[in-house]
Order: sequence, then C-alpha cells, then structure tokens
Amino acid sequence: MSEGRRLLLTNAVLDGERVTLTADDGVITAIGPDVDVEAPAAGGATEILDADGGILCSPLVNGHTHAAMTLFRGHGDDLPLMRWLQEAIWPVEAKLEGEDVYWGTRLACLEMIRSGTIGFWDMYWRPASTARAVEDAGLRAVIGPPLFDPPDQPLEQRNRELEAQLDELAGFGEQIHSAVAPHSIYTVGTASLEYAVGLAAERELPVHIHLSETEGEVNECLEAHGKRPAFYLDDLGMLGPNTTLAHGVWLDREELELIADRGATVTTNPVANLKLAVGGAFPYPDAVRAGVPIALGTDGAGSNNSLDLLADLKSFALIQRHTAADAEAIPIEEALAIATGRRSDLIGRLGRPALPAADPLTVGAPADFIVLDPNTPELALGDLTSSLVYSANGSSVRDTVVGGRVLMRDRVVDDHGEILTRAAERATRLFG
Repeated sequence: MSEGRRLLLTNAVLDGERVTLTADDGVITAIGPDVDVEAPAAGGATEILDADGGILCSPLVNGHTHAAMTLFRGHGDDLPLMRWLQEAIWPVEAKLEGEDVYWGTRLACLEMIRSGTIGFWDMYWRPASTARAVEDAGLRAVIGPPLFDPPDQPLEQRNRELEAQLDELAGFGEQIHSAVAPHSIYTVGTASLEYAVGLAAERELPVHIHLSETEGEVNECLEAHGKRPAFYLDDLGMLGPNTTLAHGVWLDREELELIADRGATVTTNPVANLKLAVGGAFPYPDAVRAGVPIALGTDGAGSNNSLDLLADLKSFALIQRHTAADAEAIPIEEALAIATGRRSDLIGRLGRPALPAADPLTVGAPADFIVLDPNTPELALGDLTSSLVYSANGSSVRDTVVGGRVLMRDRVVDDHGEILTRAAERATRLFG
C-alpha cells in the first residue's frame, strides 16, 4: 500500500522540541531535530505533512470492537446485555448484507481516524466486507469471523464456511490480519471451542473471544462445567500468548494468575460495560499484580455508543480509581500505555511482526502516529499525559498517519460526506 512512497513530517513537537520525521515504504527512517530532509527517497513521490507545531504522539489501538455496528448506534439502548443481544441485535444481524457491513465499517473507520485510533481487533459477520472497508480506509485490523454454534446447521458445514472466510481474509493486503473468533462460552460449546483451538494452531492465528462479561455467564459455567470460565478455557488449551479475552469483568484472582501464567491478554471495555450495566469493573489492580497483559477497547458502537478510545481512556482510569478507592490505583502513564497497545504485545502489534522497540516512535517502527492540536483547550495547559488521560478526546487529534499514509490532514478525511450518506442508507434499510 505504501511501497515506493516517502513521507516527510516537519515542524512537529516531541518531548518539547521541534522534530522532523521521515518514512519510506511505511517505516520510520529518521526522527529528531537534525534530520536531513534532503536525503534521497527510496523511490516514488514524497508526501509532506507540516505539523505546524502540533504534538507528535503514539496512536491508539482499539483492542476489541465490532466495527460495522455503527449502524446499530442508538438501537436498544435501555436493555441489559442478554436482552439487548436477543431482542435488539441478533434479529437485525440476520438481515445483514455485505454492503451493510462495508459502509458500517467505513463509518467506524472514519470515527477512529478522527479520534486517533490507527487499528483495531474486530469480530463481526461478513468479514471480507470489513476487510475491504478497512483496506479502503487505510487502517490496520485483525479480523475474526465470529464462530457460533448454529441451531439449524451441521457443525461441519459451519466449519467449512468459517475456513473459507479465513482463506478470503488471507488475500487482503499487509494491514489486514485474521483471527479465530469463537463468540463466547455461552454461544459456543466445548466441541466447537476445541475446534477453534485446533484451527488457530493449524493456521498460526490468534484467538479472540468474549469472556466473563456478566456474573450470570460465570454461574452458568460453574453449573455446567464445575469450574470458572478461565479454567474451563485453559482445560481446552485456549489460553496462551496468542489469545485475547474481551471484558473479563468477573474474573477472580486465581483466574487472573492463570491468565498471566499463560500469557493471554484481557481487553477491558469499560464504557460498554457501564452502559450494559454488567455489574462490575475489570479488576485491574489484581490483574497488574498478577502480570496480565492488558488492552483497552470500545466494544461496538451499538453497546458503547462511541468509538472514541481517547474519551474512553478517562472512564477506564476513573473507574479503576473509584472501584479501588485508591487515587493511585492506575498511574496516568500506565493508562496511556494500555490505550496505545503497549501493555499487550499481541494487541499492540496488530498482527505485524514484533516491533523493534517499546516506543512506537522510533526508527524501524511502522510509520503510525497522530499529531495533536496544542491549541485545543484540553491540551493548552498542564502535563500532556495527564491531559490525554483526563481531559482530551478525539477532537484533539489533528492529523492521523498509518503506514506512512496521511489519512487525516487538519481534521479532514477523504470521502467523509459519502461515508455518512451511504451508512445512513444502510441503517435505514435495516431499521426502516
């Protein structure tokens, strides 16, 4: 996508000094105050982005969402989780067409670009339409076709369809990766979970699953299997460094220690959990003490209803302080690191090879970054990290760059108007 292209970023501010950044073929080649801007490009044209004093910053990574559910925003807002799924979501999803998913995902990508998110982990129907939308938008994504136990379809037929979807995803560009995504332990039985483990191992893919989102889910697992959800998955071989568990609200200390030992990630989605009133908060202090890799997600726009991860960052930090009754429960540096994918290698690399350093703004790293507007009131005064965690939102992002391509320049994203129009048409088709 970026082959033969060069990016030149000028007049950016990093750690209080003016810097220049160059990138060739989507990889940072130089960054600092004394970069030789006359150095020859690897070939092809040079795109220039004048930051005009904007703040160069690591981008955000959304660890769990269902992108096309932007079409469901505001639908079934006052229902608890299971009624929301059964009454408001699943009946409408049965009517989804590829173009619904495409334009719903384009709308999601537009929102994420405008709020500083450069990639996301997705689980949704018609995954090739999601991939096409992500590729057209220029973002990165790890996409998992959802695995359910169908009530009226042989599992062998379901498996063939899933594997065909994974084959199709493999045909997309380098910014699209795939995952095996069993929906949850309450929609997928033991045999299918074992199949998912085997399929992920065979294809060397990560596993993406919802886990311990409600107390009822935990109680049902105890009743059916005599053990809590994390131990149930571990017995099936599903916990490991390539597994991400979405939510984890009702995980206990022993489960967290097991998850840490296996190297699996928990992606917390605090705003969606608050909205659906799941009755608890992700036990961050216990997770940190155990050494669990952690990421931050929005969940889908049907249950959040926003994809502004920077705004959700404040909720995440405040919930942890409030629940622990401890103002020191989560340092601001840690909160920001989680939102930028730096506390889970699995989530942060978005399917890419291991990054060259923990700092994403370094030579050899992918040219993925955002430029913040220092003239926004939220960033004008005070410590930058504190402002990003507690006062900023997506409107503070001025420019977004992914793989060396400028996706938003001075708050302008190409095709903004068409995306809004077409997404509205698809929502009207679904909901009337």
